[in-house]
Amino acid sequence: MQEPNGYKEAQAGYQQREEINLGGHHLIIKQVNETMTKGAQPRPMIVVMFDFAENDAQKGMFMKEFKEDTRSDKKWPHRATNYIMTQEWNDPSKTNRDFKAFCTCFEKSNGVSMKWTEDPAMWAAQFKNKRIGGVFGLVHDVYNGREITKTELRWFCEDAKADSAQVPNEKPLTDKLKAKLNAESASGPTPMPEVAPDTGFLNIPEDIDEELPFN
Repeated sequence: MQEPNGYKEAQAGYQQREEINLGGHHLIIKQVNETMTKGAQPRPMIVVMFDFAENDAQKGMFMKEFKEDTRSDKKWPHRATNYIMTQEWNDPSKTNRDFKAFCTCFEKSNGVSMKWTEDPAMWAAQFKNKRIGGVFGLVHDVYNGREITKTELRWFCEDAKADSAQVPNEKPLTDKLKAKLNAESASGPTPMPEVAPDTGFLNIPEDIDEELPFN
C-alpha cells in the first residue's frame, strides 16, 4: 500500500487517557441536564457532567481530555458523565435513592438547600460550578465479546469526605452483562440494553447525544 493522502497530518483516532486514581475525589459540577431515558418506557433522569476540582490531585483532567479531542463530533468525556434516574425503576412513585444521595451530597458540600422549580434551566443552574465529592472504583463490563475492567464513579459523597473515602470493592459483572458476554462469545457482539433497571446509575453508550458544558 502507498501512503494515503494526508497521512502525516492526520490525528490518530486513539488517544491514551490518563488513569483515574481509585478512591475519593474532589469534583466540580460542570453541568446538570434533565432528560428522559430512551426505549419503550421513558423515565425521567438527570445527566451530571463533572471534572476534578482545583484542589484534587487530578484537577482539570477531563477538560484537558475534552480540549485535546480532535474529532469534529467530540463530546464531554463519557467517564466524566453520570446518568441518574430520578424515580425508582420498579416503583416510579418513589424517589430513586441515588438521586436523593446526589442532591444531599450537593447540599452538604455547598451549604445550600435544593431549589425546586418547574423550569428545567433554573433548576439546573443551581449546580453549575458547585462542589461535590465522588468515589471511584473498578467496574467489570463487557466490550466486543470480552470482559474488561474500567474505573468509574461509583457514588457521590460530601466534598469534605472525599479525602477519607475508602476504595470500593470491585463491582463484578451483573447477571445481565454475564448473559451479554455469553451471547457475544457464541454469536458475536449484541447491542447494549438502553436501560439498566438494576441500578439508578445508567450505563449509556458513548455515542449517545449529549450537550456540552459551557464555562
